[in-house]
Amino acid sequence: MEESSLGSQFGALIFLLVLSGMSSMTETVMMASNRYRLKSLAASGHRGARLAVELLSKTDRLLGVVLLFNNLVNVGAATLASVITIHLFGENQMALALGTVLLTFFILVFSEITPKVIGAHHADRLAVIVSYPLSFLLRVSYPAVWFVNLFVSGLLTVLRLKPASSDNHSSNLSMEELRTMVLESAHYIPGKHRDILVNLFDLEHITVEDVMTPRGAIESLDLRQSEEALRQQIATSYHTRLPVLDGDNERVIGVLHLRRMLAATLDGGFSAERIRELVARPYFIPADTPVHAQLQFFQENQQRLALVVDEYGELLGLISVEDIIEELIGKFTTSMPDGSERLNWGEDGSVIVDGTQNLRELNRRLGLELPLEGPKTLNGLILEHLQDIPDADLSLRIGDLAIEVIQTEDKRVRMARLFRPQLSRRPSTENT
Repeated sequence: MEESSLGSQFGALIFLLVLSGMSSMTETVMMASNRYRLKSLAASGHRGARLAVELLSKTDRLLGVVLLFNNLVNVGAATLASVITIHLFGENQMALALGTVLLTFFILVFSEITPKVIGAHHADRLAVIVSYPLSFLLRVSYPAVWFVNLFVSGLLTVLRLKPASSDNHSSNLSMEELRTMVLESAHYIPGKHRDILVNLFDLEHITVEDVMTPRGAIESLDLRQSEEALRQQIATSYHTRLPVLDGDNERVIGVLHLRRMLAATLDGGFSAERIRELVARPYFIPADTPVHAQLQFFQENQQRLALVVDEYGELLGLISVEDIIEELIGKFTTSMPDGSERLNWGEDGSVIVDGTQNLRELNRRLGLELPLEGPKTLNGLILEHLQDIPDADLSLRIGDLAIEVIQTEDKRVRMARLFRPQLSRRPSTENT
């Protein structure tokens, strides 16, 4: 009879350890599950996911019911282990101590660590399953859970640690956290789509000055030219809209839409005065306008092109809707020559770059880390570093990048050679 009783006690102890393990795994599963995936499943009609989302929205009740049963089972297991030890060895202190150590080992291995590791690795799959028994246990034991949480809430209030009342407060994500999630989603989002999303986050920190076409690279129509020169320039232009000047590089009188001009000249003939009549009013924006805001302004004002000016009203460059879209999805495949297709390291570890090249594009295409806080072009970076206008054949180093000035023109660096950082030698900053 005693052997039967002892066997029942061992069976009950094993059963309690199993329950303790299931409780520990359930706690880990619910806390480690992806709440956004559960919300997505719940929105599609999955009942288990809906129950899981409801439980996670009330963290105090969820932890209350899990820990209530977990502690009841662990205390019961400890008591039953003591009874079994006394039954086998009497009230021997060494036997009781050894029994406590063995029970602690079994609880750690079989009821805590192993179930929690399993739960952490399969949290999303198990969360929609364990939400059913958890919801049932919460309804059954709600009075006890409420009573325990009453004391917990009071203690947190006294300690001034009471959590925010918003149920979704813990699931709010910052922009940087969202960016990190996108970068780590390589198995779920195609690379090209992931790059677009990352670029979209970066728009928050980019101004139109970072992506504009600098003034020196703008193609414009000067009405001081002869009609034949104007006709030739329009016929060979890669653009559909051109800024129109009237005798002064700083004075933009409007923007000419070439298709509109073509339709008009077919009827009335071609002349400089005809161009002057067809130009649309120029649209000016400050250089520090955020790119995401400018995209919205383009949409609201039904514009596609804007002229960028500084605080003194001087023309700095030009930006179009296409420039912003290319910042998001990359360069379009067009026949317009911009030199970007040549931005690749040569076999000798160097590349020749136009001085007007944008630093962001250089960093992106060549894998460099040029500073972006100051000047936006390579010419501006070199001039700021030297505090002077360099002569040709001068070499310098900015950070770990060696640069050789090849050609200067009109008080600016026209062409420069960049050396790949790991292959570059350390040149002198004197003329060679």
